[in-house]
Amino acid sequence: MTVLAHEKQILEYQETVQRLKKQNAHHPILSSEELNKMESNLEQMKQTVYAQLKPWDRVAICRHPGRPHALDYIENLSEEFVELFGDRAFQDDHAIVAGLAKIQGQKYVVIGQEKGKDTESRIYRNFGMPHPEGYRKAMRCMRLAAKFQLPIITLLDTPGAYPGLTAEERGQGWAIANNLWEMSRLATPIIVILIGEGCSGGALGMGIGDVVGMLEHSYYSVISPEGCASILWKDPTKNSVAAAALKMQAEDLLELGVIDEIIPEPLGGAHLDLPAAYTHVKSFIHKQWEALRSVPLDLLLENRYQKFRKIGKFESHIHCDA
Repeated sequence: MTVLAHEKQILEYQETVQRLKKQNAHHPILSSEELNKMESNLEQMKQTVYAQLKPWDRVAICRHPGRPHALDYIENLSEEFVELFGDRAFQDDHAIVAGLAKIQGQKYVVIGQEKGKDTESRIYRNFGMPHPEGYRKAMRCMRLAAKFQLPIITLLDTPGAYPGLTAEERGQGWAIANNLWEMSRLATPIIVILIGEGCSGGALGMGIGDVVGMLEHSYYSVISPEGCASILWKDPTKNSVAAAALKMQAEDLLELGVIDEIIPEPLGGAHLDLPAAYTHVKSFIHKQWEALRSVPLDLLLENRYQKFRKIGKFESHIHCDA
């Protein structure tokens, strides 16, 4: 089990409580009231620690090895799933998982960015960094959804699109830009969910939709904290400073209008209570589909356009010479 820096004191106290309870079962030393008080102190410690998380702590939660990924959500949310492969132009990109799913009786096209869980699967999935063919595969499945009037769900979790020479040779920038253009006018409801890292154009290339939800400890940013620190300060020790300066947490993005809703996570992060995390995401999907299903298509597309036109805040000043 991977223990994050802010979780160490909780784990140590938790192990102490469990050890004392086990010893007490054979050789009573503490009263039940004393044990209950210790458990109450443990819960209070959790509340205090998790209420004081810094942006960099939340990045660590977002990257926790036990955090559920796209395939986990697909497997645990859908009653049925049929995966689709290939972009019909070059090859299949394993960093993108796409297919037809049924969730609570409703049919969807679900497309997710998958990182993998162990060394073998991470290499197979290219650490969640899609190639151009991945974005083309995603768009092929989206067009299929529009053709058969199926709503779309995209699950964003990537450190960025693959930056290698081969991806650039095959038109990485064009593939992302084309997805932005096509998704902005795709004639079917689109629900976007940030389940982990949402970094740069790699995430945005699948992030245009009618509603954007974000798990509480995910992040969404034009660049990773490490990349920002290396550019601005050329100092990797500034990662935590960059994480705070980027305003990439859910609360900041909700205020700026980049996302529409924060999806709550179990106390301490999704990795600590997987069933609860799946339940929250399923509830979000159901609620948004109920809201979108009755919206006329022309109004849906106009609202989508206006949503992204209004993102961000700025001030303008007019200077007049006397």
